[in-house]
Amino acid sequence: MLSIGRHANHWQGKLDQNLTLPKNFKSSRSRIMYIEQKSGALEGPARIGRVYLSKSGKSLYYRGLTFQSLKGAGFKSNYFELETGEDYWISGPRKDRNDRLYGGNKGVEVDLDVEAEYSALIGLR
Repeated sequence: MLSIGRHANHWQGKLDQNLTLPKNFKSSRSRIMYIEQKSGALEGPARIGRVYLSKSGKSLYYRGLTFQSLKGAGFKSNYFELETGEDYWISGPRKDRNDRLYGGNKGVEVDLDVEAEYSALIGLR
């Protein structure tokens, strides 16, 4: 596990949980997205997974984490996690798999529940 920032264990702890989604989360308001914890560094732990959007679209939810937009005020980040205040970069996955800020996908994990859909989305199948 990469240990960047004082809340890295919070991030990993949430990812290790097998959470059941609330009934109000609809698959029609979900997307496969790239999620990278910034924690003051240029690169941090990163994943590809299913993110749910709130009804208003102002919040994103991923495996027990809730994110809100920085509305352009972030440095190399565009969202912050509500519980810890940590910065994240969240975006749609790139077809060329160069999701990291400076390219490449080294260390980026793909959640098992979206593996097939992600492969089709980026054209691997």
